[in-house]
Amino acid sequence: MIVIKRPHEIEKMRRAGETAAEILNELATRVAPGVTTGEIDHAASQLMSEAGVRSAFLGYRKFPGHICISINEEVVHGIGGPRRIAYGDIVKMDVGIIRDGWIGDTATSVPVGIIDPETENLLTATEEILQGAVDLARPGNKVGDISHFVEMQAASHGFSVVREFVGHGVGRQLHEDPQVPNFGKRNSGPKLKPGMTIAIEPMINMGKSKVRVLADNWTAVTADGLPSAHFEHTVLVTDNLPEVLTWPRKTLLK
Repeated sequence: MIVIKRPHEIEKMRRAGETAAEILNELATRVAPGVTTGEIDHAASQLMSEAGVRSAFLGYRKFPGHICISINEEVVHGIGGPRRIAYGDIVKMDVGIIRDGWIGDTATSVPVGIIDPETENLLTATEEILQGAVDLARPGNKVGDISHFVEMQAASHGFSVVREFVGHGVGRQLHEDPQVPNFGKRNSGPKLKPGMTIAIEPMINMGKSKVRVLADNWTAVTADGLPSAHFEHTVLVTDNLPEVLTWPRKTLLK
């Protein structure tokens, strides 16, 4: 069932989204060569505590991290640990927090120093595709219009979309209806209506679309070992233009 949020619920989602974005932006400044992914996860825990929120991921289906942190060929759901970030890596961080019972969910991909031009193109294209997909989150459009756009734009750059993991509705629950795949047909799926809140998250691979999950049962990597990019925003469908709920507005304090 797709949940339509009421005005007072939307306001709470704005607060959650802003806080998630602020935490993600602060974590991005801490990504540097020699820092471990576990140190980034610990920093996320501290920032969440300071903001008076908690992780939406920790313990979800027994996930052991406060955030998802994935490097290079790791697509999503990476777990913080002893791995040290290296110059030239791309570090993907996915932050989900719970504030006053509502969830903010957002992700970005951070280049570490100078990266090779093809990988830089992958990151730039994926972020631009997210922006274009967000613009389609308007009343009267359908989920498939977003899905088709992401898939076609990725293909136009010579990239492929991950099919095993998708965007989703978000609100009181981390994963609500509808699913928002990064592939599909125009004019298909549920119709977008004001009050819907969805997480749009292109996961785009430089090479083939196929992924596999590592022995930790969480970390998804590209099957061909080529890099992957991931960007995400929580978006509100309004009567007019879409509203991105995960813009940072410096709301870390209670």
